Amino acid sequence: MSVRLRFAPSPTGWLHIGGLRTALFNYLYAKKMGGEFILRIEDTDRTRYVEGAIENLLDALKWSGIENDEGPKIIDGELKEVGDYGPYIQSNRLPLYKKYVDELIEKGAAYYCFCDKERLDSIRAQREAKGLIPRYDGFCRSIPLEEAKKRVEAGEPYVVRLKLNKHEDVKFHDLVRGDITINTDDMDDQVLLKSDGFPTYHMAVVVDDHLMGVTHIVRGEEWLPSTPKHVLLYKALGWETPTYVHLPTVLNKSRKKLSKREGDVAVGDFRKAGYLPDALINFLALIGWSPDTTEEIMNMDTMIKEFSFERVSKTGGIFDLDKLNWMNAHYIRNKENSELLDLAIPFMEEEIGLAKEEILANREYYEIMMEAVKEDCDTLRVLANKCKMFTEDEITYDEDTKEWLESEDLPKLKDGIKELLQDREMDLEYAGEFMKLLKEKTGVKGKALFMPVRSLLTGKAKGPDFVHVLYLLGKDKIEKRIEA
Repeated sequence: MSVRLRFAPSPTGWLHIGGLRTALFNYLYAKKMGGEFILRIEDTDRTRYVEGAIENLLDALKWSGIENDEGPKIIDGELKEVGDYGPYIQSNRLPLYKKYVDELIEKGAAYYCFCDKERLDSIRAQREAKGLIPRYDGFCRSIPLEEAKKRVEAGEPYVVRLKLNKHEDVKFHDLVRGDITINTDDMDDQVLLKSDGFPTYHMAVVVDDHLMGVTHIVRGEEWLPSTPKHVLLYKALGWETPTYVHLPTVLNKSRKKLSKREGDVAVGDFRKAGYLPDALINFLALIGWSPDTTEEIMNMDTMIKEFSFERVSKTGGIFDLDKLNWMNAHYIRNKENSELLDLAIPFMEEEIGLAKEEILANREYYEIMMEAVKEDCDTLRVLANKCKMFTEDEITYDEDTKEWLESEDLPKLKDGIKELLQDREMDLEYAGEFMKLLKEKTGVKGKALFMPVRSLLTGKAKGPDFVHVLYLLGKDKIEKRIEA
């Protein structure tokens, strides 16, 4: 049987970096095993629903290079569902859940609970005061089913709870954490159907995963305490339990869970900052997973080939921004100039004010600009800002150019440049021999030649290859900067 894995986020507005890592691990294993990767939207908690969140989620996944085989997709600009196991949006599946809740009630595995919020709060407070686990006391378990049904028909508010056996060990195996046992005495008679008629996450996820044929449940370790509840539900419904994999949490440098309060944690934030999708995905794959290789730079195909849950760590992985910056710089540096330009255009529009049409109309020129500036750029935004040295009429001079701009050779060099520019355009061929000609004309050589000229033309003491600097500035800008 083919493996089927799913990523099932809630549409709460933006995709968290930890959520992307979960989606990635599901995707890598599904593809390695020749199976299907399913996207399902869990929107039963309507209080957290954000308009447009599904479209944003799909956009973030597509940008990251993760395409779902089944589930919601944007096709011809419209949100559609693809696959034979739909609907893939939970709020469109409500009749299904009610059917199985009713089945559990008839089996005696679940019961109607009529306790109001005040009573539940009181029970919780009393148990907490005694240092006990805050859980429901089972008050409504003993109500005869026929009496409970009459109260429901009379319009009395209710929820449906799972009826746990006392002193029962719930056992399951996790591919990362091994064999796990939890006793029902440490658990609650969980709510399966809420008073608004919507199922809880626990009920919906079990029904959906079973009906969609999901073979492996791969999710964050925060869901580990819920797993015994799900195992009991599978058992109560007479269904086969899937394989569980609980991934380690993505942590910050302080070894705490990544939080919005401490900086960017949404995929969109990293996208706007100028990180490349292949760099971000490569980086995330190595948080909590160590391939059987010393190579850290891996494309998606390599990760699919290498991936296994056996090499996923039990402990949380650190989100090291310095490491991400190093990796992103590597990917930028090794991109073909044409592809890099396409990625950089939105940032050049924002940072420099260049129009996309102008860039595309002079594509060859801007591709050479990419070659000139892509060394040592850790984001596309940094790269776009580096381009300013070629595009702006006025430049600012860094502090370390001061000594070179006060060089006694500078007047001689300026005159030499002017003479060499007379009646010549600065094409690539001339740019390649220009500094040699300037050396011959002025007699100035080495640092005394290159440092003053670079400082004068770019405002920086270090930077791109001189051939690129001269060609990209062109005759007019060089002459203006000499006179500035």
